[in-house]
Amino acid sequence: MASRLGTVLVGGGSGFIGSALSKVLRTAGYDVITVSRKPGVWRITWEDLANDGLPDNCVAVVSLAGQNILDPRRRWTAGFKQNVWASRVNTTKSLADAIQNIKTPPEVFATISGVGYYKPSQETEYTEDSPGGDHDFLAELCRKWESAGDLPLELQVRRIIVRSGVVLGRHGGMIQQMFWPFFLGLGGPISSGTQYMPWIHLDDIVGIFFHAITNNHVSGILNGVAPQVITNGDFTKAFSRAMWRPAIIPVPKFALNFAFDTERAVIMTEGQKVIPKRTLETGYKYKYPDIQSACKNLARLIYVDEK
Repeated sequence: MASRLGTVLVGGGSGFIGSALSKVLRTAGYDVITVSRKPGVWRITWEDLANDGLPDNCVAVVSLAGQNILDPRRRWTAGFKQNVWASRVNTTKSLADAIQNIKTPPEVFATISGVGYYKPSQETEYTEDSPGGDHDFLAELCRKWESAGDLPLELQVRRIIVRSGVVLGRHGGMIQQMFWPFFLGLGGPISSGTQYMPWIHLDDIVGIFFHAITNNHVSGILNGVAPQVITNGDFTKAFSRAMWRPAIIPVPKFALNFAFDTERAVIMTEGQKVIPKRTLETGYKYKYPDIQSACKNLARLIYVDEK
């Protein structure tokens, strides 16, 4: 039996953020169908999407697909860069095409992007109205990623773009990779630690998407970052204190440039001062507005989601 609230189609719903968002949407009463490479229960493949279009009673489409840029197992080759590009731009375009080809389009199309849209700087403060998208490969990727989801105005589909910072959660992303090194007392700042680190707790990036989907007044670009501006050194201090562990072993910049390539390592070695101005103006209330409360939640040895 179909949900009275309708169906939400999530591209990349089996990933770190998508799994958490799908859980919240189902709890709220929506049916959730994931688009992935493999078929399954409540799943369709990208080929199914191209051939059959959107599911019936689809009220929202969310694009979260994207290969992990910081996969340490992959070298920053031309082939990997193409995979990173296609997994974001092409999948978003596929969802946008499906929306345009259905007789009754969904109410909202929400897509994720990144704060890499903004040029790294120690002086400039960025809001959703700030320029960007043209200073390096990652910025151009964000710009093309966002424009891939453009829709004709006559469709009257509410368009949401969430420019996400570093997402902190125990089941994926940076925290999953660094938890045990910090637990063993081997953690430390990245490079000088003075670079800004736009961040957000997993519950809040999911919360922003849910807020945008369920509130008709929300549209446009939203910075998916916490309101507290911190540096990487601030994060290191807060996380190590929450774990009751020292964190005095820095990760040298040259080592990251060698391991990841300079073009990719900039995500970790440089940063932006990003403010969620429009996100706050829409009325979103953060569950973890400061790094201390976020780290306290994430530092527990036995982690249980607080739902």
